[in-house]
This record gives sequence, C-alpha cells and structure tokens, in this order.
Amino acid sequence: MSTTKQVSSSSSSPIVVTTWPFINATRNAFAKMMTPGATCLDAVEVGCRTCEDEQCDASVGWGSHPAEDGETTLDALIIDGRTMSVGAVANLHRIKNAIGVARAVSQYSTHSLLVGESATKFAIEMGFKEEDLHSNGSIETWNKWKNGNCQPNFRRNVQPDPTTSCGPYTPKPQCDKEFSSHGQLPYGEHDTIGMVSLDSNGNMAAGGSTNGLQFKIPGRVSDTALIGSGAYVDNDVGGACATGDGDVMQRFVPSYHAVQLMRQGVAPDEACLDAIKRIAQFNPNFTGAVLALDKNGRYGAACHGMDSFPYSVMKQGWIDPEVLQIPCLKP
Repeated sequence: MSTTKQVSSSSSSPIVVTTWPFINATRNAFAKMMTPGATCLDAVEVGCRTCEDEQCDASVGWGSHPAEDGETTLDALIIDGRTMSVGAVANLHRIKNAIGVARAVSQYSTHSLLVGESATKFAIEMGFKEEDLHSNGSIETWNKWKNGNCQPNFRRNVQPDPTTSCGPYTPKPQCDKEFSSHGQLPYGEHDTIGMVSLDSNGNMAAGGSTNGLQFKIPGRVSDTALIGSGAYVDNDVGGACATGDGDVMQRFVPSYHAVQLMRQGVAPDEACLDAIKRIAQFNPNFTGAVLALDKNGRYGAACHGMDSFPYSVMKQGWIDPEVLQIPCLKP
C-alpha cells in the first residue's frame, strides 16, 4: 500500500498546496496570488491568516489550546524562496495575526525569529492590535483540565507525580529517565496549517501558523515557527511544510530534509517519505506528515501514525481546491 501521492502540474502554472482540508485558506491564498501585483508570499500570508481567523480545527488561531497557565499563544513562520528572507514568531501573546507579525519580522528587522512578550511588543510597535486570545471555550477547557489534576500534561521525571498531580513541579532526585519514550499525540493535536505556493513567475514561498499543543508548558516553541522544521523553501528546488508532533519533528528538520532531497533529484513524494521514515526510526509512535511542492509544480506527501492524511491543492483554472488523501505508515 502506497503511503505517498505525487502529481505533476505545468511548470508555469501557479499552485498552492496546504496541509489538511483547509479549503478556504487554500482558495483565498490562490485568489490572492492571482491578483495583479500580488506574490506567492502574499498568498501564504493570506492563506495562513484565513486559518487564524477561522480557528481551523482549533489548532490555528486564538481561542483554543490553552497552555498550563490557561493562556493561548501563537507561533508562525513565513519564508521567501526567492530571497531566502525569513520571519517568524513564537510564544506570541495577545496578537491574533501571528502570520502577519512573522512577515513584519522579515520586513522591518534584520532578525529571523522573535519570541514571547518581546515579540508582542514588536508587533504593537508595528501597528498590530493587542487583544485577548481567550475564548469561553478555552477558559472552560482549562478549568476542566485543572480540576482533573492537570491531565494530560507534558511533564516527566518530576515530582509530584505528573500523571496524577498538578504542579508546581521540581526535578525528581537521581533521575535516570531523560530519554523515556514519547507517546502518541491525542487526536486533533496535529492540525497545524502549513502552506507552499508557486506563482507564475516561478517564485515560491512557504509558511505556517499554529496555537501549539493544548496544555503545553508555557514558553514551549512549536516546530511551526522553526526554519527547516515547520517549513522551508528555495526557488531553485521547491518547498515543504510539516504538521504533527512538533516536539519530535523539529529534531529532524523534516521540511529542510525533503527540500534537500529534491535538490538531489528525488521526487516530492519520495522526499517526504524519506523524511517521515527518518523520524519514525527513532520515534515509532509519532504522528505527523510532510507535504512538498517542487519548482516544476510536482507535489506529494507522506505521513505516519494516522489512518490517512488529507491535504489541499489549488491550481489555475480550478473553481475550488481539491482535497487529496493518502494512507499513512503505521507504528
């Protein structure tokens, strides 16, 4: 049974590919790219912003996935494949438009990544509106979690026992379990939006946005915000993006891995599969997917730990995006 799907498109035909069946994000990104004067970078920003506004699958945008302290924070990344300019934010507080702030980092600074309250301060200076990212749903979810002894959580090798108690935690004496196994993510904890676009001039961009893991330890940075992990793109080759168990996947920079294999002539689907297999070699229970698009318009994906992985594609001449679905490798 194949775990990948690869499709070819005309090398001169604009195209957008997006993780998951985020139809509106894909459609809006493509429509923006086809607007006179707009670029593939504009497309990625608009597409990711659509998911931030729509709170796609509760994994993107404000109002869900509170951290241990009850606050929702956002991560985002955007990359220009023509200039290799990058902007990213992580642990962004009280700003809804994370992908816009990420782009502002690349436009109005010589940095690549800003984090935490300092990123929020920068965003406000750049004209972004500061506003509450809580919702009634996120507050209810957090209160239920807190009243349930903070289960589940992402602590280990600490005391009191994190499987039965809330913190504050301290290191367990004589801990010898630093490399204990990483379990599978709960269902619905992996639906980050990642996107790669190719415009009619042959320029490419990639990016993504997420609110991270529910009940994460405050300060945690997702793979989405990290260059080469959440996304990577190079006009000379193509681009890739990843979604899934970010704490595992960022250790293997799978998007960069896939692009480098495509640089060597490997097809997009096989490049994604190789990146996935590399992660599974060390983390057989991980859940995730990698999606790639090369400079000639060929695209493909591979996945692990789920029954299947759907992704969205929009090309010139199409009225609506198409959702393709591939079977995944199993643990």
